[in-house]
Amino acid sequence: MVKVLQEQPVKNRNFFLGDDTLALILRQNLPTSFHRYAEEALKNFGERVATDIDVRAAYTDREGRPKLVVYDKFGEEISEVWTNEGYQATVKETYDTGIVGYLHKNIPELGHRGNYMYSFAQGYLLSQAEPGFYCPVTLSMATGFLLEHYASEELKQRFLVPVSSTGEGVHFEGATFLTERQGGSDVGANVVEAIFDQGNYRLYGEKYFASNAGMAGVAMVLARMKGAEKGSRGLTLFAVPWRKKDGTLNNLRIRKLKDKLGVIAVPSGEVEFNGAEAFVVGDASKGFYYMMEALNLSRVCNAIASLGIMRRAFVEAREYASLRHAFGKKLTDFPMVKDSLGKMAAVLHVEVATTFDFIKQYDKIIDGATPQELLLNRLNIAILKKETADQAIHFAHEAIEMHGGNGYMEEFVTSRLLRDAQVLPVWEGTANILGLEIVRLVKKHAAHELFITFLSRRLDQLQTDSLQTIVVDQLAILEEQLHLYASLSEEMLTFEAKAMAKKMALLYEAVVAVEWAQQYGGRYEKLAQVYIEERFNLRKLGDDMTTVRYFDDLIQ
Repeated sequence: MVKVLQEQPVKNRNFFLGDDTLALILRQNLPTSFHRYAEEALKNFGERVATDIDVRAAYTDREGRPKLVVYDKFGEEISEVWTNEGYQATVKETYDTGIVGYLHKNIPELGHRGNYMYSFAQGYLLSQAEPGFYCPVTLSMATGFLLEHYASEELKQRFLVPVSSTGEGVHFEGATFLTERQGGSDVGANVVEAIFDQGNYRLYGEKYFASNAGMAGVAMVLARMKGAEKGSRGLTLFAVPWRKKDGTLNNLRIRKLKDKLGVIAVPSGEVEFNGAEAFVVGDASKGFYYMMEALNLSRVCNAIASLGIMRRAFVEAREYASLRHAFGKKLTDFPMVKDSLGKMAAVLHVEVATTFDFIKQYDKIIDGATPQELLLNRLNIAILKKETADQAIHFAHEAIEMHGGNGYMEEFVTSRLLRDAQVLPVWEGTANILGLEIVRLVKKHAAHELFITFLSRRLDQLQTDSLQTIVVDQLAILEEQLHLYASLSEEMLTFEAKAMAKKMALLYEAVVAVEWAQQYGGRYEKLAQVYIEERFNLRKLGDDMTTVRYFDDLIQ
């Protein structure tokens, strides 16, 4: 009888070890001393995530979900959120690694700050066990970004210092509250009001989907000052402490916690402001712009969470198939199983490599960029966020099918992966909202031309071989389609936007796949061949079974 993999850690499991794509990315992009530090830190964190944090994630999902405590024993309203001890331990362990803090202060062992490359590597490992908890980390990253880039020195001392804590002093998690009942994705319809009263602003109104409610020490909130113009331009960004300096609630309350399909770990609630003290961040007329910059960062985090689910789904499917027997054979003896796992391995490698390729560029421009770099950055975020989210759902589905009936059982992590993955195409902008972003960037700024130039230059630097030639030809087709697309009516632009985003994502990924194939050869050339053959539908009926022939190299 075969022992199957249940939702508990395998002995000696480590999510960092064995991930050669991630290891090479870090070696490529981190200076020598930083790389040595990061490898050791990620090895330690990878073990913690794959063991204790993974166990806690399963418990939180099934039995220890956050609960709203409305009143204390004296009947006083306290609007506190209870979380289990394991969740609290994960909070401390994760933030103490500097996943947020070292973006804003020096790593003691190195004498300089970390960067997004390192932070996102941590997030990628964390999301393999608990993408639900990576949401509060994301919100804290966005909060730190807004405070560092736009807040006054006084507000930085009050809020950024605790948000950046890595175990010393008080620690704050962060939150970003945008969504209101009447507006949803239409942030310009927001009506939460900021009223100036006795030297301070106070907020009144409701945020309808407020993640990390009750856990955040400070929330970044969009609100409209009295007399401000309608629409998004009339919104101001405020830093709102959850509690006053005396420890009492800051005139706000959680009306309810949302009962969600997945990502149970993060408490998402409806929050009412009843005169909450609030502090203007930056230029009062640029609140929407500030929040959209933070939202772009959150979209990258969303892609990282998607990659984490993809990686976990692939590993679980691979390990189960290598142990399970059916009809007298291991599952991995069957060509169909080899094909499924081989394709998963190729897509996972290429999407991880491409997302971190983008992150390398993001790190370079975060503190200053040309207008063209910013436009290309926003376009790439939109297409990669959409593609990785779609693939996270697909990978979770594939892992369930590989497990058969077991995959549908809650004793296995696969069912949770699917539930958690389902939110990723929704959070931080649905495919439709991202499509509208692409329409704006193409129609108003001709960002598609920047995109074509970006990929063409990279292809020109590669040797001419069979894979490079295929991608050059596919890019020529896409270029023609994009020029046609840019000429369409507004209505047709929106209709075709999601399909164009998919094609653009595939071309970006294909270029990265060929770059890796030429730089490293061997397994990476085979992964690129499988990826390009699959994604561009090049294989004809009866052709060589590439995934079967390369199977051992593809899945290691």
